[in-house]
Amino acid sequence: MTTTKKLLRRGIPLYAMIAPGVLFFLIFRYLPMFGIAIAFQNYDPFDGFLHSDWVGLEHFRRLFSEQDFWILMRNTLAMSCLNLFLFFPAPIILALLLNEVRVKAYRKSVQTITYLPHFLSWVVVVSMTVIMFSTQDGALNKLLISWGWERFDLLMNPDYFRTLYLLQNIWKETGWSAIIFLAALASVDPTLFEAAVVDGASRWKQMLHISLPALKSVIFIMFILRLGQVLDIGFEHVLLMQNPLNMDVSDIFDTYVYRTGILSAQFSFTTAVGLFKSVVGLVLVIAANTLAKRFGEEGVY
Repeated sequence: MTTTKKLLRRGIPLYAMIAPGVLFFLIFRYLPMFGIAIAFQNYDPFDGFLHSDWVGLEHFRRLFSEQDFWILMRNTLAMSCLNLFLFFPAPIILALLLNEVRVKAYRKSVQTITYLPHFLSWVVVVSMTVIMFSTQDGALNKLLISWGWERFDLLMNPDYFRTLYLLQNIWKETGWSAIIFLAALASVDPTLFEAAVVDGASRWKQMLHISLPALKSVIFIMFILRLGQVLDIGFEHVLLMQNPLNMDVSDIFDTYVYRTGILSAQFSFTTAVGLFKSVVGLVLVIAANTLAKRFGEEGVY
């Protein structure tokens, strides 16, 4: 018992360090989970949780029978696929390329430049996009007109919405997301590269047979975690880029919840939508983690 007390006292500084993180998750992640109950109620703020009428799965039936459900699902999955299969590899490629740079000053400069956009808010990023590509006053269109060409309607054309969304994501988050992969590459034994050089392996083969396999477990874990957000792709970013002309391709579950839940005060229904998104993400994470373990890879748990 005395040994346990000594260990607890010795760990007090560590407990103090993790306390803010623990409190954050308790207050902002776990306590709000009690609000899930209103997905099964006709919640009335005046009656509260305890006295609102219970309606069972009525809100979920309404969700699946809504005319817009499949449009929302299509748009959300389309942008999630862009994130999974085009944005997700970008930080891996950047980390592999930076790892091959031997001039430390240049490597650190490039890394700093690429992760700085992460600290810009989506309001700033979208504002920069509007300034560059606005139909009337955008810098690009002014340049085209000065050359005698026609205006290029980029922001109002729904065909370009997803491309813009993807490029903004890549520009803003690639450098920051590459940090974890660079950390994994830093742990690779340098003697492996030295032995490969002795055997005559080129830089490409070193990257392919040493660096990339070293990232395999991290890639699997990050991909599994990314699957948990397959229906949660960034409300603020999409909302700021959304306009009446591109609504057919930009309307997703998050923006639908904002319009229906916040603006129309249908709290119970939109809580059901949020719960549906969370359940889908949970199922995908469990399924992907099980498959990873079955093929001998490390999972999340």
